[in-house]
Amino acid sequence: MPTLLLALAVLSTGLYAGFMLIFLTGVMPALARLTDEEFVTVMRRVNEYVPRAVFLTVFAGAVLFPALALALPATAASGGRRWLILAGLVCAALNHLVTVAGNIPLNNALAASRDGEPGAVRKAFESRWNAFRLLRTTLITASFALLVTASLT
Repeated sequence: MPTLLLALAVLSTGLYAGFMLIFLTGVMPALARLTDEEFVTVMRRVNEYVPRAVFLTVFAGAVLFPALALALPATAASGGRRWLILAGLVCAALNHLVTVAGNIPLNNALAASRDGEPGAVRKAFESRWNAFRLLRTTLITASFALLVTASLT
């Protein structure tokens, strides 16, 4: 069971880190080339369609599986492995905190700005959203690296 939970932790954080990295390095730079109106429209659609079952499962798994791996008796993993899993869990939890406190409020404001001028709406959204995205990507990538290291110890 400990091996399975750690494997699921690595899988979920790896999938999530990959999603975050591709969005940061590919999707957002492509969207940056759109007009204000196009950008605002596309980001509204992205924010409507991303939080669905597959994404939410991976998102939850990035915290759930490391937490479950830590919940096992201490004899199931060495002290060093447990610290790596704990550090990975902390990074994933901080990622989720940034999501809830940073990106989601911006997404909600974007959705509520239907009557706003696209340039002003984009200006209030894009740079802050990207800064939170960079932080989230860094945190979940660190979580993934820590959990991979734990799985190798």
